[in-house]
This record gives sequence, structure tokens and C-alpha cells, in this order.
Amino acid sequence: MSAFPRLKALAVGASLATGAAGLVALAGLPLSPLAGAPARAQGTPGLMEFRWDNNRDFRRLYFFVSDTTRMRRSDYYLILKPKDRQTAMLRLTIKLPDYWDGDLDPKQMELCLMNEGGTLSRTRCKQKIPAKIELSADGRQIDVYPETPVPDNKLIGLSMSVFNPFSIGMYQFNAFIQAPGSALVSGYVGSWLIQIDAN
Repeated sequence: MSAFPRLKALAVGASLATGAAGLVALAGLPLSPLAGAPARAQGTPGLMEFRWDNNRDFRRLYFFVSDTTRMRRSDYYLILKPKDRQTAMLRLTIKLPDYWDGDLDPKQMELCLMNEGGTLSRTRCKQKIPAKIELSADGRQIDVYPETPVPDNKLIGLSMSVFNPFSIGMYQFNAFIQAPGSALVSGYVGSWLIQIDAN
């Protein structure tokens, strides 16, 4: 027998064997006593993913929260560094997500020159900046109006005493700044991503 017919016969035999194995597999029978159970897909619990990298559509801002446990009183320091702002600030607007149910009170808020915490010091309000602070009727927006525009070379922050929300999870606070000038439009500068925990 020449090499070509032999190869053809081997190919046909392999096809028949593959077809038979496929029929056996479809019937749900093992191919042999040594064949194990069919492999099952392995999975992991779903994980929530956040965009930590800065780009033109999202910028992560620095913050400090004294207690992240739900329904606990906590001190929030929402920081704006000089690199986060390109202009002086005439107005700061903070928009909260619809599902935020924490307790906010404008009387418990201050705009401050901040001391950024580290290994040897804690984040704190260093000097109060005179400002009018308003909370929208639905509790979803905080507006801060400094008496005079705040220069862009200052480390500033909004200090708040807050009762954390009941629901655990991630809350994204978005910051918008209105610069002095004729076009009174607020521009997005970044977001604070705050995690509230059960314990």
C-alpha cells in the first residue's frame, strides 16, 4: 500500500473515532472507566472595579474620613490640592449620588486651608476660609461660596461632620469649580470615592 492511501485510511479512522467520542459525550457517558467527570467552569465572586487612574473624564481626589462605619458620626475632609485646580475658585459645587442617605448639615461644614495628613501629622482644618455654604432641598448638592475667590496655589478642603449613611458601599462625590470671569460655568475637577463599611 502506498503512503497516500495509508494516510487517508488513518485520517478516516481518526474522524470515525472523533465522531464516536462526540456521540458518547453527547449521551453523557464517560469515554472510558479512566475518564474523569467533565471539567466545570471555575469562577470567583464578582468584584466591583473602580477607575483609579486619572484621565480627562475622571480624576481621583484626596480625602480623609475619620470613621467609615455606617450610621456613625464621622469627620470628612474633602481635599483640593493646587494641582487639582487650574484657576482661582469662585464657587465649589459637590454633587452626591442619588442613593446617598447620610445626614448633612451646612452648619457642620467649613471651607478651610488644610493641613494634609501623613505619618507624623493628621489631616485637619488649619484656618477657616469665610464662606457661605448651602445644601439643596433634596440633600444631593452642596454649594460653597467663598467671600473672596480662593487662589489656586492653596491646599483647601471642605470639612464636614456627618452621620454616615445606612447603606454600605462606594459613594462618589463629584467636585465642580466655577472660576472668576464672565462665563459663569462650573467645570468638573474630580471625584472623592468614599467607602462605607458594615463594621
